[in-house]
Amino acid sequence: MARKNLIGVSDSHAAGLEDERPLAGRQIAGLAAGQRPPTPIGGITRSLSAITQKVERAQELERQLAEGQAVIELDPAMVDVSFVADRLGIEADVEQSLLQQIRDHGQQVPILVRPHPDEQGRYQVAYGHRRLAATRALGSKVRAVVRELSDEQLVISQGQENNARTDLSFIERSLFATRLEDRGFSRDVIMSSLGVDKAALSKMIAIVRRLPVDVIEAVGAAPSIGRRRWTELAELIIEDDERVRTQAFVARSDFPERPSDQRFETLFAYLSQVKARSQVIAWVAPDDTSPVRIRETNRETTLSFNRKTAPGFADFVRQRLNSLYLEYQQETGD
Repeated sequence: MARKNLIGVSDSHAAGLEDERPLAGRQIAGLAAGQRPPTPIGGITRSLSAITQKVERAQELERQLAEGQAVIELDPAMVDVSFVADRLGIEADVEQSLLQQIRDHGQQVPILVRPHPDEQGRYQVAYGHRRLAATRALGSKVRAVVRELSDEQLVISQGQENNARTDLSFIERSLFATRLEDRGFSRDVIMSSLGVDKAALSKMIAIVRRLPVDVIEAVGAAPSIGRRRWTELAELIIEDDERVRTQAFVARSDFPERPSDQRFETLFAYLSQVKARSQVIAWVAPDDTSPVRIRETNRETTLSFNRKTAPGFADFVRQRLNSLYLEYQQETGD
């Protein structure tokens, strides 16, 4: 006499219940959550092995994505540029060369992006702006590494990548540093980004502070021009009238047509000639200080008062202009 099933469930039904138990972990591509594909009894071992391999591959992909190691393809339209610019444009020949290289050989080096901090489903570039622009122009996907980055991590990655490639000019690096400081980043972060010491960074930022930013942008990257030449240019643009003259010169229609290095040289030569036509004299006061500079040109004479040397002297003279002019008229007979 056959023994009764003491729990009231057949062996075959029990096996079916075991098969229907949900799988642990996340849903794996190719498998429906909560069930396993039916397999012949003889193939159970092979099926379990295949499932294990799929789980391991999925886990490895997730680990790589979390660590920013996996390269994926993104629609360039879903990728935005960094929140701080590090380039002053791209020369046409360099842009075409990169475009042709990617067209012929594909994008060999991925860009680095982070999930956009403000827009769901979009990304933001840490580095690789030129490669992004090239793939966008070609209408192809852009190969990218996606990594969670804070603002500080992004700008450090952005600066270090460009520093390693040595393809940012002196003025681009200096302007990038100044923009970071204007956004509230500490100088320690900026030094890490650019790989420079405190003294070098101070000089870079000081030069940008002395130059009109629109003039820097009009000149462009000027890859052959280093710190000394930019310092010399800043010395030629001190007074307000010099700034106005400079801005008018770079706004000329023929100025952007030259390569960037030539734009710098053209502007420098122009300002040097203007400076040579003017004569600057430092007036020495009885106490051997020089509170006033006198600049003579063919059109006018300009007095510049040094507020540090003689605070309030300019106001003192301004209040006495009427009496001085009357004295001048009496002496000249006008």
